Amino acid sequence: MLSRRLFSFGLFLATGVAALFLLLPLLAIFLRVSPVTLIRQLGDPVVTDALLVTLKTNAIAMALILLFGTPTAYLIGTRRFRGRSFALTLVELPLVLPPAVAGIGLLAAFGRVGLLGTPLDWLGLQIPFTQVAVVMAITFVASPFYLRAGIAAFEGLDRNLVDAARTLGASPARVFFRVALPLAVGGLGAGAALAFARGIGEFGATIMFAGSLQGLTQTLPLAIYAEFDRSFDATLAMGGVLVLISVILLVALHTALTWQRSPSTASTSLFGLSTSS
Repeated sequence: MLSRRLFSFGLFLATGVAALFLLLPLLAIFLRVSPVTLIRQLGDPVVTDALLVTLKTNAIAMALILLFGTPTAYLIGTRRFRGRSFALTLVELPLVLPPAVAGIGLLAAFGRVGLLGTPLDWLGLQIPFTQVAVVMAITFVASPFYLRAGIAAFEGLDRNLVDAARTLGASPARVFFRVALPLAVGGLGAGAALAFARGIGEFGATIMFAGSLQGLTQTLPLAIYAEFDRSFDATLAMGGVLVLISVILLVALHTALTWQRSPSTASTSLFGLSTSS
């Protein structure tokens, strides 16, 4: 009995220490200065510019990730083909690649003296140190989070529903849009939340490939680094914004993970296929 109590005490103690360690830095951001000061700092041009650049570039990057990542995840998740293992490795590689290396790679590929530098120069395009570079850096580091979740979501589809739709005469495109996509929306939503969270916090690849130019390429993480020695209150304000965004994304992630499509809705979708075929 004593050993059980000691073991339980040890578990609760370890959990309490871990929770305190994780929670204390977040609380310190909001306790270090008053809420009034934090709100006032949000009016600082550096903070405002960084917030706008962050939201704009992440929105564009997420649109690209959804547009190209969804069909890619569907192909890899539902088909078995030669080279699939290589494709999965390629998808997962940026997850373990240091962000600074990703930035160097993007610069080596799309920089003025990079692999595609000469063709881009002929076209009058300059990508490094522009907002396009920020979008590309975010897309590179964030897309694997969406792709991996999307592949898992499409792999877990009920094959009976998919086969039934094909039996009813649905085209591959219609099976994708009317059956596979609605059934996988929970996993895709979770992946999108993770990808957006990763993009919001991107630092290494962005500073290497796009630099840190206020109002142009300086995102919130880059502005925090730049303002650290100048205005600690502004740094705290930007940190508070990122914490709040992270909390919202975390709630959205849990909502997406717990969302399940009801059987009646799935049946209605299939019935729609059968009646219109």
